Amino acid sequence: MNQKRLLLNYGLLFLVTAIWGLNMVLIKVLVEELPPQTMTAFRIMMAGFTALIIIIFAKSFRRLSKREWVYTLLGMLFSVVLHHSLIAVGLTMIDASTASLILSLVPLTTAILAVLFLGEQLTKFRIIGFILALSGVFFIQGGSFSDIQLSKGELILFIAMFVQAISFIFVKKATATLDSKQVTAIMYLLGSIGLLIISFMAEPKGINEMTSAPLFIYFLFIVSGVVATGLGYVVFNAAIQQIGAGKTAIFNNFVPFFGLVFSALFLNETITASQTVGFMFIVAGVLFGTGYIEKLRVTKHKRIKSQKSV
Repeated sequence: MNQKRLLLNYGLLFLVTAIWGLNMVLIKVLVEELPPQTMTAFRIMMAGFTALIIIIFAKSFRRLSKREWVYTLLGMLFSVVLHHSLIAVGLTMIDASTASLILSLVPLTTAILAVLFLGEQLTKFRIIGFILALSGVFFIQGGSFSDIQLSKGELILFIAMFVQAISFIFVKKATATLDSKQVTAIMYLLGSIGLLIISFMAEPKGINEMTSAPLFIYFLFIVSGVVATGLGYVVFNAAIQQIGAGKTAIFNNFVPFFGLVFSALFLNETITASQTVGFMFIVAGVLFGTGYIEKLRVTKHKRIKSQKSV
């Protein structure tokens, strides 16, 4: 992959994480106004139709092989049914910033799984990147873990984080031979059906309660479903296909920062100096963890070597 295309992928991933930071705030608002499981089912269904429209226009739909169905359905189970339902429940118990802290462990978890199951190389530069990024998350949360106690909500979010990391491995395997947009559409359309079945059992009156919120809540609902989840995961899964699961997942570390930025803008929360330092660590972590610094170093070394040989 050439440098310009790589930078384009990184730029799109950066934009997606900004949108997901906003989405964490949106979901927190939505689960307080709407029945969480039912809302999540219809939000994911909306995302699935968004991805379906994209692949129809791109004309990239084809019949799946048995192997592709297995990996796509496993990705759906972990990424859609389990991950999103657990987040919806967990956010009713804990605040969005704590949820972001737990979900920021996705890159580290994914990198370990990618090394174990996908054969991705864990270089010293990527290890430095993971450490820097996780340190940034630490500072963003205030520079102290002393106030964090393991609660039911935090345990649920931890499981949500782990199953999402697992899903990236299956997405990578599915997209090895199948277009990532088609994988995303199938995962969300079928996954939304599973979520809807769960909502019928968990929230028998959920559909009736979906109609009782203010009009502005439904606007946020559409933004979350179409833009953040639908378009966001189309871009994210495409990046997994092109640059790998471990390198793509490192961008999740931007989500806590953007979550705090949008919390400050829309919920009047304050961004501290510690959180600003954390953002700098995260930027450094992403540059190292994606291998970008390593590529620059190799390119510079080759150029110097070439100049010496002339």
